[in-house]
Amino acid sequence: MDKMYSDIVLPELKLFKKGKVRNVYEIGDQLLIVATDRISAFDFVLPSLIPDKGKVLTQLSKFWFDFTSLVCPNHLITAEADKFPPILDKYRDMLDKRTMLVKKTKVVPFECVVRGYLSGSGWKEYQSTGKVCGIKLPAGLRESGQLKEPIFTPSTKAEVGHDRNITFKEMQKGLGNALANKVRKISLELYQKASLHALSKGIIIADTKFEFGLDGSRLVLVDEIFTPDSSRFWPLATYEPGQGQPSLDKQIVRDYLESTPWDKASSPPALPPDIIARTSRKYLEIYKLLTGKPEL
Repeated sequence: MDKMYSDIVLPELKLFKKGKVRNVYEIGDQLLIVATDRISAFDFVLPSLIPDKGKVLTQLSKFWFDFTSLVCPNHLITAEADKFPPILDKYRDMLDKRTMLVKKTKVVPFECVVRGYLSGSGWKEYQSTGKVCGIKLPAGLRESGQLKEPIFTPSTKAEVGHDRNITFKEMQKGLGNALANKVRKISLELYQKASLHALSKGIIIADTKFEFGLDGSRLVLVDEIFTPDSSRFWPLATYEPGQGQPSLDKQIVRDYLESTPWDKASSPPALPPDIIARTSRKYLEIYKLLTGKPEL
């Protein structure tokens, strides 16, 4: 197991943004995205670190950016530490495998969610309204059931607190019809392409979220794609609609926190060693299954 990082500080560079998991630094018209081993749940960053998590997120995103590049261009310049600017040479060991050098883009201010199965907040909304983000669904659907066709269900992109599910019409008002329609079309195409690959590896991608940016007038994929932090992964072998599914993402952490007295308003508790170990194993397992590579 390699060294874990709760934070990665690069004093020579300007900090562009610090997210729940990643630190983003500015290098001229480029950004350096560094994935730490922090983990978040219920909009809180937990005090515990997950071994290899940052590397899994970066290497899995690198795999998917390459796999989907014909569907949509992306912001990745390189994820090879020896190709980073010379100013970063002394940090090479720390940055290796957990860092991407990317183009800086104008961020599209919406989370672009695609659901192929009814789960999570979508299932809850369907139970109470028969809809998900304004999309009317047939009666009688079951939890974890596959939808006849994947649906695009955008949400706001909250800097603080929870994202809020919105209708596509609301997104059209914010972006204009042409860009909103393009984002929806590409999101659905990305999901379809990745889902077929994942199924061939024995994995269901139940839902996922994308972020996009504009490089001039060109729409590009940014941030991360099809990782355990941005997607809901289920094992195909044990899939059974009508109930919650065993998960190959950070659901282990959510389930553990739900079993504690934590009120989701105060500082979250540390994770027990067995939950940390199981979560790390899940991240590595999903990476190996999806990429076909035996190790990071």
